[in-house]
Amino acid sequence: MARYRNPAVTVDAVVFTRLQDVLWVLLIRRRRPPFKGRWALPGGFVNYDEPLDRAVRRELREETGVSRILLEQFYTFGNPRRDPRGRVISVSYWGSVRADRIQLKAGDDAAMVRWFRVNRLPPLAFDHAAILKRALACLRRRMGSSSK
Repeated sequence: MARYRNPAVTVDAVVFTRLQDVLWVLLIRRRRPPFKGRWALPGGFVNYDEPLDRAVRRELREETGVSRILLEQFYTFGNPRRDPRGRVISVSYWGSVRADRIQLKAGDDAAMVRWFRVNRLPPLAFDHAAILKRALACLRRRMGSSSK
């Protein structure tokens, strides 16, 4: 087993809301490198003894102030070059909230937090555009199946 190097594991949260019949996504402006100053999905590293679902809730709360949200795991992103710091695997979650029922507060690795229209996004850090694209597909499938 010693010949295997261990990758780091992160979690990312894609949080949607609907305002005036428009779909929005919650993003943070990164406080630290890599991609300092760029917009990204809330998320971060999983602690060694921490379950994934607890890690994503912790990161979301620390970076945005959002808590008490139902999050669903939807995909694992593992491109070996997705993070310039090294081999990092990200387990991604998505959920939705009513924006008028939460108070956003940037903290931890986030210099700023705000909602963006999904069709008017700034350039995103890491592979977060791909994560968001897959989360949108999950949301659309869910909406399509719930309307039948």
